[in-house]
Formats: sequence, C-alpha cells, structure tokens
Amino acid sequence: MLWIALHLPLLSLEAFAATQPAPPEGEVGPPLALVDAHRIVAADAAARALGVEPGQQRATALALAPQLRFGHADAARDAAALEAVVHAALVFTPSVSRQSAWQAQQEQLVADTVLLEVQASLRYFGGLARLLQQLRQGVEPLGHRIRAASAPTPLGAALLARGPQRRHCADRAALQAALDATPVWLLGPGREHWEALQGMGLATLADLRSLPRSGLARRFGTALLAELDRAYGERADPRVPVTLPARFESRLELFARADNAAQLLHGAGLLLARMAAWLAAQQADVRGFTLVMQHEARWRDGGVPAETELAVALAQPSRDPAHLQGLLRERLAALQLPAPTLELRLRAGEIVAQAAPNGELFPSAASEREGLLRLVERLQARLGAEQVVQLQALPEHRPERASVVRPAEPARVGQPRRTAPPADPAPLRPAWLLAPPEPLAERGALPLLDGRPLQLLSGPERIEAGWWDHELAERDYFIAEAGEGALVWVYRARLPSAEQSGWFLQGRFA
Repeated sequence: MLWIALHLPLLSLEAFAATQPAPPEGEVGPPLALVDAHRIVAADAAARALGVEPGQQRATALALAPQLRFGHADAARDAAALEAVVHAALVFTPSVSRQSAWQAQQEQLVADTVLLEVQASLRYFGGLARLLQQLRQGVEPLGHRIRAASAPTPLGAALLARGPQRRHCADRAALQAALDATPVWLLGPGREHWEALQGMGLATLADLRSLPRSGLARRFGTALLAELDRAYGERADPRVPVTLPARFESRLELFARADNAAQLLHGAGLLLARMAAWLAAQQADVRGFTLVMQHEARWRDGGVPAETELAVALAQPSRDPAHLQGLLRERLAALQLPAPTLELRLRAGEIVAQAAPNGELFPSAASEREGLLRLVERLQARLGAEQVVQLQALPEHRPERASVVRPAEPARVGQPRRTAPPADPAPLRPAWLLAPPEPLAERGALPLLDGRPLQLLSGPERIEAGWWDHELAERDYFIAEAGEGALVWVYRARLPSAEQSGWFLQGRFA
C-alpha cells in the first residue's frame, strides 16, 4: 500500500481569506489574522512580516500592524473548505479519509490533513510524481497550499507531511528512517505529554522507541504506543473512506457585504470551484445550479425578501469552472439586487455521467457544436432567452412560409435532423430571404439589379402552392449571378396578374 498525505497548514486562514472582497486591480489586500479568545491563532505572511505571531494578544498584534484585518476561527468554515479538498482527492482514488491533529492555539482536534491510498492509481496517472503534480493542480483552484508526503502507512504519511522534512517513502525501511527523525510532539499523545518527554530528553520518535515499552505504557499510557505502532506499520490502521453526497451544497459567509455583481462573483467563484471538484469526483457534469444570496437583515423591514435565488440552466451539461463562471457573470450583470448580500449558497443536484474523454486530433462535428452551444448559452444569459432566436423549418413550399422564428433551444442548435434521404437532391435555397420580395426592373425580358442585368444560371424551378388558404403562389424561380459573382434568387409569376407581374428578388445567397 502507498498513502499520500495532503496537509493544509493554513487551512483556517485560507478559508477566512476566501471570504474577503477582491482587492482593486494592481493592489494587495490587508494582512490577515485569526483570533480566538483574544489571542492570535494564525497569521498570513504579510502579518508575520509586521511582527504578528500566533499566541500574541489581539491588542499587541494591532499595535504592531494597525491595518491588520481580524477574523474569528470557525470550525464549520474550515470543514467546508476541507471537504472540497476531499472531493478533489476523490478524482484519483476512492480511498480517501481525513486525519485530525491537536491544535495548541485552538486547544482542540482539527482535521487538516487528507489521506489517499493510491497504490492502484499510480500506473494510471503516470507514477507518483505526476500524480502529485495533478493533485496540486486539482487543489489550486480552491486556494489552498498543501504539503505532501507519502508512505506505506496512513499515519506515517500524515506525520511526514506535518513534519519539518516532507519525504516520500516507498517502503517500510525508508519510512522507519524518516520517522525516527520526526519530532515526538507530532504524535497526539506525545503532544499531551510533551513537557514530560522533553524533560526526559526525548525529542524524536527514535528516542521514544529506544525506551522499554512497558515503562512507557506505565508512564504515558498505551495510547502513545498504539499510535507509534500504527505510524511504523506494526499495528493495523484501518481507515473508513469518505462518501460523496448525492447533492452538492456549499455555503460562504462574506466578510463584507456585497453590493454589486463583481463582489458577488468573487465569492461565487470559490463555490463554483468546489462544485467542480465535487463533479470531478462524481465523474459527471451538471445541468444547472442555483446561487442563493442571503440579504442583510436590517433591509428586510421594507419588504425586501430574505434571500434571492438565481437559477442558471445549461443547455449542455458541463463542469468547466470557466464556462460556469462566464454564464454566472452574464446573469449577475443583469440582476438588480434588492439589498446587500452577506452570505452565498450554491447548490446543484441534477447531474449526468460524463462521456469518456476524446483525444481528437482534428475538430469534429461534436466539438464544433459544443462551441456553438456555449455561444448560445452566453447570449441567452446576457440578453435573455427570448432575445436569441433560431429558424425552424416547416413543411411548406412557399419560401416565405417555409420557416418560423422561435426562441433558440440550445439543446437542438447545430443538431442534424434525422430524416430519410430524399429520392432527389433538395434544391438550393438561400438563407437570407427578403420580406416582402423586392420588385425588379427588366430589360429585354431579363431582370435588373442596381441597374445591371442579371445572368440566369439555373432554373426555372416551379412552385405552385397555397390554393388551400387562398394565397396561391405560382412562380418560376431562378438562381442568377449579380455583380462581383454574388448569387441571388429571383422569380417571376407564372401567370402575371395585376398584383404580381414582372421579376422579384426573393433572397440572397451568403
């Protein structure tokens, strides 16, 4: 077995940073720090550069960095962020679990490490190095920095990932050498008895293993030895793999209220990245999603709803974050917020299994249709569904009645019609028809366009239809060549009447 541990040392701070408004272009946001019981529990690099360190009093940190922005540690926020990393890891193996560790500043167990059993996945993903590279790429959109290590045991990998020297151990011998140099306080029970162990001169796991086990058990309890044996692989360490929820729902409480689409899109981008990780783990695409914007409470007295829902439907299922964010951007740009927003929720449930990847060398009809579908989706999101139309053919011989304009249905755009092949090839028709047809002058029985005679290339094609609705059409159509090689479609009445006589321009060929 081979386990990979992904340790997120700044999970709480990064989860808090995701709630911040995006700084103006070209500017850097303020330094950030987390507080709990008026003490600093985490600080980013900018805050550390100003002298802010975990363990300091809040007042001391504020004196060192007056521009420091504080946030409170939130276990629910951290759990939601870690869950997205778990979903990203499930793309590579179904055996994924969480590992908790004791946090001294928060004085509680915190799950900040994700474990993956990848022995069966190495060949498929091209080896350990390439697998680790793809893991980092999968976690990067979520905004987290990871420290990775690998070992034959899950706890051994987790200790190496949390230790000062992250290593990748392929066998038990390499694992033992690496763990021997690991600080003893990384073990859960070791941290509990750290002062006593330090007083005895026990700094590493090798020092701990050199002592008699019976004496260690009497002094520090059996839990320390049990965890030590699991790390070295001398005791079984079964892990229960996590399971994916059937529906996706994620919440993000914004640090500052959002008043416009740009501020909303910044927070929704993280939720879309989390949804993309969930979809990738499901090996599926989503048909649509709903963004719920919860409004500030003080605005609700004036009849403002508690929340606004924005549903985004996709013509073709997708999980591409850039495409989903583009559609959401267009919808948010046209949305008028009734009140500022303090919290965002994203949910999705209707998914479809994704087809196998297609490594085509040249563009196919399917890939070209996908590009057209995305264009129609973006136009509908920007202009409204009723403003994007398409032509639908009708079983009618008269050209002006052979099609009707209807709202575009992206699912049918570019899709070939399945009809039986005709006995004879269909006649050529222009896509651009004039309504009504334009009368043409004539000279020597030939039509004129812009004062120049047209050269008839093909025809006549006779159309006789409309006797059933009292709009009889009896026409002879010709394809003619105008100036500079342009082709037009003209006709003349088969039986000239007072209303229709002479030549008419019906359409132009593109």
